[in-house]
Amino acid sequence: MTTKDSRAAGLASFAALVADDTRAACLLALLDGRAWTAGELARHAGVAASTLSEHLSRLVAGGLLTEERQGRHRYVRLADARAAQLVEGLAAQLPPTALPHQPRTLRESSAGSAMVRGRTCYDHLAGRLGTAITDALTERGFLRQDTGFALTDSGLDWFGSAGIVLDRTGRRPLARACLDWTERRPHLAGAAGAALCRHALEAGWCVRIGTERAVRVTPAGELALSSMLGVPSGALH
Repeated sequence: MTTKDSRAAGLASFAALVADDTRAACLLALLDGRAWTAGELARHAGVAASTLSEHLSRLVAGGLLTEERQGRHRYVRLADARAAQLVEGLAAQLPPTALPHQPRTLRESSAGSAMVRGRTCYDHLAGRLGTAITDALTERGFLRQDTGFALTDSGLDWFGSAGIVLDRTGRRPLARACLDWTERRPHLAGAAGAALCRHALEAGWCVRIGTERAVRVTPAGELALSSMLGVPSGALH
């Protein structure tokens, strides 16, 4: 087999990891950035625990998930930010009619609307909230999008003045565009996106709601985002 054939076979094998409804449901759920037990994921995906165990083993072996055991429980999470980027990027390629699906109940409709308004995408903010913040950073010259995402010097100063600590020690890019699968526009990811999301949750600008990835902007968050970035409150609801 040639090198080219070997790469093609490897790519096909890797793509097969997500070409399954159950495994795809698990990967999308884990975009909340937290660790889930195998039992929680089994209930979420609507399959038996024994069935899910095989699926999780394949995802771990394929490098998309990592796992750890505590007592009788098996916890899994996305392996890293690159795995999350892959899942979110694939979801963004679906046609608008495919996501989100048509809600069957009022509760499902409310949950879907909440996800569209604001959610976490692994470790950064997404939905209307994420794109509104990204737009505001760009309009104020804190973020450049013309040659890829990059924080400007004034953007670095803004993060510092806001008390948002940026981790610049690793190989992760400081700013990266992540295509939002509901807004169909990019939002801020990378180390800066992660730091902003972490600060928003710790400072009480946003709170998690329900068991999904949805977040809600608090009155304190509306005031902070309006005064610091000029984000209109209408863009957050």
